[in-house]
Amino acid sequence: MRILSVVALLLLGVPGVAAASPETDVVAHDLNTDGVAAYWTPERIAAMPTGPSTPGVPPVDGPDGAPGPISKTIGRLFFVDRDGEDSSCTATLVVSANRRTAVTGGHCVHTANLIGQDPRWHSKLLFVPGFRDGARPFGEFAVRRVVVNQMWITDDQRSEYDQAFLVLDKPSNVSENIAFGRPGDRPAHEYGYPRAAGQPGHQGRPEFTGQRLAQCWGTPAPHPDGENLWGVPCDMGGGSSGGPRISGNAVVGVNTQSFRLNDVRHLGGPQFSWQITVPLYQKAQTS
Repeated sequence: MRILSVVALLLLGVPGVAAASPETDVVAHDLNTDGVAAYWTPERIAAMPTGPSTPGVPPVDGPDGAPGPISKTIGRLFFVDRDGEDSSCTATLVVSANRRTAVTGGHCVHTANLIGQDPRWHSKLLFVPGFRDGARPFGEFAVRRVVVNQMWITDDQRSEYDQAFLVLDKPSNVSENIAFGRPGDRPAHEYGYPRAAGQPGHQGRPEFTGQRLAQCWGTPAPHPDGENLWGVPCDMGGGSSGGPRISGNAVVGVNTQSFRLNDVRHLGGPQFSWQITVPLYQKAQTS
């Protein structure tokens, strides 16, 4: 189903679509955008910690990690985390009624501490599509509102709820299609701005230090612990969270965690569903 058809169904209130989940499950949190763009100086971004490098090791590219394309829709998402530290994730512009909506991971906007207590919102969120070698070729967008499911705030161990939508401070003329309820085992590409990698042939390269977009591809496998989590073999590390899983010309999920299957590292996350994702998307795109 094309996304514009989904938008029409939502706005018309067709039974079984807009009512997929109670409105009380949706939490919208407004952010202060004053000074956000000025905060993220090139020096501050360059000072973020990255993973190890392995000088002299030839670069290795393959389905589990390779340079990504220059993208106007996928970008780096900068934020100050719950502990006051500078950090980053990945986010993607998606088709929406307000032309201001992007999608990312829930833990990119709200987290608890290591023992699951004292949950807090992140601040100073700035989305930079096409970020590359410190440049911002397609502009920058301060995030003025974030939308998550109440369950993610209550219990951040419920990984299926680790998804969030962003409402940006100005519209964009480009976006990706978004789809809900698709099977998770269809061939997919995953994209992100990882700041680290596990393989020596990836470590230290711009695609694995947050400076350029990276990608993985393959047929997703289900997470061994259940829930609606899927991912492909992938060496992208921290910073790739919130990046899109694209299948059939649409964003069908986001990547939020790594897991191992048959001793192979996978990167995966929730597949977009009618029950959880659609109410969040509806709230964001009509904000």
